[in-house]
Amino acid sequence: MGDVGFLENLFHGSLRKDQFFMDYDAVDEGKVQSLVSRLHEVTSNYSPAQLEAEGRVPEPVMVGLKQIGLFGITVPAEYGGLGFSLSEYLRVIESISGDDMALCLIPLAHLSIGMKGILLFANEQQKAKYLPQAATGEMVFGYALTEPKTGSDAQSISTTALLSEDGTHYLLNGGKTYITNGNYAQGLTVFAQTDPNNPGKGMGAFIVETAWAGVHISKDMPKMGLKISSTTAIQFKDVRVPVENRLDGDGFKIAMTILNYGRLGLGAASSGIMLQSLADMYARASGRVQFGRPIKEFELIQEKIVRAKVHAFAARSMTFFTAKALEADPLANVAIESSHCKLYGTTRAWDTLYDALQTAGGAGFLSTQPYEKRMRDFRVTTIFEGTSEIHSMYPPLTLLRGYAKEFGGNALGALRFARKLRRARVLDGLVIEHKELHKANALACRLEKAVRRQLARGMIRYGKRVPAHEFYLRRVTRLSLAMFQLVATCSFLHAKADRGGLNKEDRAMLGYLVAEATEVYKHERHFGPDRLEKAHQQVYASIDE
Repeated sequence: MGDVGFLENLFHGSLRKDQFFMDYDAVDEGKVQSLVSRLHEVTSNYSPAQLEAEGRVPEPVMVGLKQIGLFGITVPAEYGGLGFSLSEYLRVIESISGDDMALCLIPLAHLSIGMKGILLFANEQQKAKYLPQAATGEMVFGYALTEPKTGSDAQSISTTALLSEDGTHYLLNGGKTYITNGNYAQGLTVFAQTDPNNPGKGMGAFIVETAWAGVHISKDMPKMGLKISSTTAIQFKDVRVPVENRLDGDGFKIAMTILNYGRLGLGAASSGIMLQSLADMYARASGRVQFGRPIKEFELIQEKIVRAKVHAFAARSMTFFTAKALEADPLANVAIESSHCKLYGTTRAWDTLYDALQTAGGAGFLSTQPYEKRMRDFRVTTIFEGTSEIHSMYPPLTLLRGYAKEFGGNALGALRFARKLRRARVLDGLVIEHKELHKANALACRLEKAVRRQLARGMIRYGKRVPAHEFYLRRVTRLSLAMFQLVATCSFLHAKADRGGLNKEDRAMLGYLVAEATEVYKHERHFGPDRLEKAHQQVYASIDE
């Protein structure tokens, strides 16, 4: 697998300055906007409401999406794709997500996760066979990992792929659910156990064509939103998968690496929908007059507009910070960064969609306005590719498991490691020239210290029982996320300052983020449960009785 990401390096005592001082000017914005304009031409005769009423992407629209190359954005030119960089692809996602999230999801699921395994892990023969078809949209891909009984517990999937006696093929059996693009797909990246006696130890990743015998795709599931996207269950009954169609590497690691890209796609979609909501709120607040004044003059409306602006900026900074690491090393282990991007982006965007509807007043409740459809379409982003609850625990769990491997898992080793962990101060070695960023950087250093202290305490106090202490894990995640938010925005603004300085808005937004992170620091640096958490435990005990 690839290099270690910035945050995991940081919490293992190493500072990757090259992952902070980066060039954010490499995106060809003209190329991005040209593709977005062509997409708007394809969909110009269909409003999002009309597409939703159809219940499926009309054939002329689907043909148009394929013709402009939307399904081949990140496929290299030698395989017939557009050859966009990851950052350019994410800019496309950001630009179109505010128009119609349901339409956006189809190519997003195909590119970010469906065929990503082929791009990253396929051999040349596999790439030559499938990438040209994926690039033209002749073969739309889905990502088949989730099963009815194993949502976020991916290592426990029960689908099996058993090697035949003659060694020519695998026999695939089992079922998947909630598969995006199910009834649009001609190809799937399927994950299955190759050694049922050792679940999670012998997982494989396979390229499966939906036309093969034994592949049965259900009807589309009725959903709250995203009605033109296809979400299905898929059954595999004695499907013969040629050995040539297995991707090289450990299936679980392949699955997790692919999901890093999917989560960045959600981060970009989140910043895009927040920017669209920002534009809508400001327009509405400027034109709506109450008590003789435009409502944009009221502080409680201004608060909503400001949150959308700042949170979109922070989500974008974290997403593109992580994307740059993957552009340098496509297999880089950025699981913690992508987890933070997904959690922050989707939860802040959901709050922003609420604020946009609220700013619109009574009109926001009408289905003739875009607000309710956007909320219905976007709501699932806090659930798929790891729920918000999973991502609220994942970063510290990942770090603590890594630490346990280092010190051997025994009590004395834990004590020594915890002492070492508390003493380390890695971010202090990051020298930032621009004075405007010093306050944010200093707070990031304090947050790093708080995260280390929390991890050390948890290691000693909870040991192997730490997964059961979810309030504690969420507290560490909030501290880590606040730190990453400041690091990513400082990285972006540092590059901008190098090019000619920061403007008033840049400094104001950074000040807002510092104020938010300060509140997180104050509230989350304590170790034990707070009063509300204790009260929760008492109330739940009475309910459970």
